[in-house]
Amino acid sequence: MELSVEFFPPKTAEGAAKLRSVREQLATALKPTFFSVTFGAGGSTQDGTLATVKEIHEAGQQAAPHLSCVGSSKEKIRELLAQYKALGINRIVALRGDLPSGMGQYGEFHHADELVSFIRSETDSHFHIEVAAYPEMHPQAKSMTDDVLRFANKMKSGADSAITQYFFNSDAYFRFIDEAAKLGVDQPIVPGIMPITNSTQLLRFSDACGAEVPRWIRLRLQSFGDDTASIKAFGLDVVTDLCDQLTVAGAPGLHFYSLNQADTTLNIAKNLNLI
Repeated sequence: MELSVEFFPPKTAEGAAKLRSVREQLATALKPTFFSVTFGAGGSTQDGTLATVKEIHEAGQQAAPHLSCVGSSKEKIRELLAQYKALGINRIVALRGDLPSGMGQYGEFHHADELVSFIRSETDSHFHIEVAAYPEMHPQAKSMTDDVLRFANKMKSGADSAITQYFFNSDAYFRFIDEAAKLGVDQPIVPGIMPITNSTQLLRFSDACGAEVPRWIRLRLQSFGDDTASIKAFGLDVVTDLCDQLTVAGAPGLHFYSLNQADTTLNIAKNLNLI
């Protein structure tokens, strides 16, 4: 089963040193297929993404930089693709991204399928292209039907596989897979996994990105108050059980949103006997 891990670019020297240690722990224990590195809206963390990707690649591990097209130009994307190709990078996570605060227009790209098509036209089959999937619907989608259609268009534009937004209801994932298959999608759709370590942070993230935290999970988290140990223990049980449901039913892999931490991802993997 394919495992992968997402990082965000550190902003300080201390953060970079910590991430280096986290990456080494995860690489040794999990042997992931790749580490992905996020890219801020309008390229706000572009330099950090490039530096982090370069370090991962030079350490002998596969790196997959995120590319966000909203607010960017074809020339800028072309330049980034050339830089990554020159480095020897052969995997890209292609995303629409959010319009940066204060920016009034999208730029030359409006949707991720346009970015996927552009990458293919510029670099042919050099890059393995991952795109995003939303089992519980993109927060800006008109309807679930429209969202699955847009997803299918992305896949047909040249994507090789997809990574989902995180979720806590496995039925949402399997229903999405079935609906995408009816539209001809046969590429792997890998579930994104968010460890639960901080209830306030999780609920804030989830409200912002449209990920549903089931009521029973919200209530249990609220009942723990500031008891961090209980929150982490409960979160570990919930997420391990979710991953078990997914892998037993044939999910092609797991993509961990690490938040630049090693312990939670490693603990889930241990519970699943992946280490």
